[in-house]
Amino acid sequence: MMPADRVRILVADDHAMFRDGLKRLVESEDDMHVVGEAGDATEAVSLSRELKPDVLLLDLTMPNGGGLDALRAICSGPPMATRSIMLTGDNNHRCDTIAALQLGARGIVLKTSEAVMLFRSIRAVMHGEYWLWHQNVRDGVEAIRRVMATSDGTSKTDRYRLTARELEIVPHVAGGASNRDIAQLLSVREDTVKRHLSNIFDKLGVYSRLELALFAINHGLVEAPSSSTLSPHAGLD
Repeated sequence: MMPADRVRILVADDHAMFRDGLKRLVESEDDMHVVGEAGDATEAVSLSRELKPDVLLLDLTMPNGGGLDALRAICSGPPMATRSIMLTGDNNHRCDTIAALQLGARGIVLKTSEAVMLFRSIRAVMHGEYWLWHQNVRDGVEAIRRVMATSDGTSKTDRYRLTARELEIVPHVAGGASNRDIAQLLSVREDTVKRHLSNIFDKLGVYSRLELALFAINHGLVEAPSSSTLSPHAGLD
């Protein structure tokens, strides 16, 4: 007999292999259970109304209308307690993300995310919160504000794959600080700074400190300084 406190989940995606994998993944958690599967938007709406799941994992792009049309149809029908989490393989659909949140979606999860992020998103929305890519958000207004505050709907960490420490180093480099200066400011070894800087170069596709400074300014990683503060040094040192 199925425990009454397990989260009842409906999976809607047009790829059968992905649905099956997602079902197995979800049911590996003791507090979750998949009650149904849908292969397109029309079926997602029909099964949502029939099964009334706690959570609907809904692919943003599907045949017969897609995830947004499915959300519209669900919203236009009788009120349901189902919480919808949009699954997307692309983090550049800023307008679609905002539209989904406005239509009542409670979460946005990238298909490339680690499994733990999906589990956290489900538990977050079940506790009345919202989920945006990799973290919980207090409400829908805050979620939309965060999406609108970024150029493509992702944080700088996600967009450029920079770690928190690497993001901390970039402004110092753009400001003309040497590796020794940065090491002293961050209380780390100079060779540690050099290693981080090498990783930054690789991730951003730049080859010098000056190129990094210009990239950071042009892409909003730092505020534009006066031209005299840009370091002319070509290497990592």
